[in-house]
Amino acid sequence: MTLALPRPVLPLAARRGVEEQAQAPRARRLGPGRRIPGSNLLGPVTVVAIWSIASATGALDPRILPSPWAVLQTAGHLWSDGTLATDIQSSLWRAGQGLALGLALGVVLALLAGLSRWGEAFIDGTVQLYRSIPPLGLIPLFILWLGIGEDFKIAIIALVVYIPIYLNLQSALTGIDSRFVELAEVLGQNRWQFIRHVVLPGALPGFFVGLRLAVTASWLGLVVLEQINATSGLGYMMFQAQNYGRTDVIAVGLLIYGTFGFVSDLVVRLIERRALAWRRSLSN
Repeated sequence: MTLALPRPVLPLAARRGVEEQAQAPRARRLGPGRRIPGSNLLGPVTVVAIWSIASATGALDPRILPSPWAVLQTAGHLWSDGTLATDIQSSLWRAGQGLALGLALGVVLALLAGLSRWGEAFIDGTVQLYRSIPPLGLIPLFILWLGIGEDFKIAIIALVVYIPIYLNLQSALTGIDSRFVELAEVLGQNRWQFIRHVVLPGALPGFFVGLRLAVTASWLGLVVLEQINATSGLGYMMFQAQNYGRTDVIAVGLLIYGTFGFVSDLVVRLIERRALAWRRSLSN
């Protein structure tokens, strides 16, 4: 006859500690580590600090690049004159219209090419051929088609934007794991249910990668286009400053472009985190 030994009973506090340790996610030894608070601002702040030190010590010639305080002073004068506010509004309007048009075009083409073999046959080869043509090289042709006003600028920005949207979204749509396909067939899902519940959620990470690249591309295209027969905009302001040798005004334009690009990318990443919150819950 064997005696059953009584199980040790831990105190309540000790049991809670063991349960919390069991439920807490394990730290990954080979991972990148914990996220640094404010890491998005660490790089820009470091660059501005180096710029300020170089200007204060005289290591940086103000004729090459003015000091940060001189650039801020120039920005204040331009804002008080009303010219900077008008130029910013014009640039935001052009970039916003081109981004919206390019986003719609890229998403539609990617859905057609990623969800249908016929769509892929007709669309993907054409888009890949277009990739070999520099979008800014189409400026003379679009000027002849649309005139030299605002329409051709918005059209060129849209063409610059839709490429990264299409490439990343179409790749994500066609790269769904075959095991998910088999699982959906076992569950008896029809094609629309499979696209809605499996394909589209699985393609969201690729879409957001393309969106981040597209937002940056819209600002890059805007810098060039606003120097072509424009009467307002940050690019026009910088082009006029070049003619008068005003490096401080050019620096103001570059800082505003950089700020807009940084903030817009940050907004897209915040939306991405909310939309893909389910991935963090699965990883934990």
